Amino acid sequence: MMKLPLTMFLLLLPCIARAAALDVTVTNIPDETGNIRVAVCTKAEFLQPDCGYHAIAPSRAGQVSVTFGDVRPGVYAVQVFQDRNANQKLDTNFLGMPKEPLGFSRNPPMHFGPPRFADAAFSLGTQNSAVSVALRTK
Repeated sequence: MMKLPLTMFLLLLPCIARAAALDVTVTNIPDETGNIRVAVCTKAEFLQPDCGYHAIAPSRAGQVSVTFGDVRPGVYAVQVFQDRNANQKLDTNFLGMPKEPLGFSRNPPMHFGPPRFADAAFSLGTQNSAVSVALRTK
């Protein structure tokens, strides 16, 4: 393996993408049933069960907050749901409509299905940031 001289390494240092912390506050939690599942997703991961960054917090009526440390700069969307029965998935009815409270970053409208990634997306740079997501209960 080739070693870089210290001066060359210091010149390349600004090119290395620094990660930032992302604080996600989930509001409008109706009760203390189950857990709040929070995922920070890229466009390719959006609406999928597994995203690169995810956390679980106990439900608390009102709001909860989670912090993701070391999130690489990029474009993301946050998706959240209250896993009321702790089965680790968003439950839906026979029409595919959610039976558990859910929400997305930027609180986009959801008329006949989930929002598009572009409607929930935000850019995260190298500075620590915060996002708020309000759960929809109907």
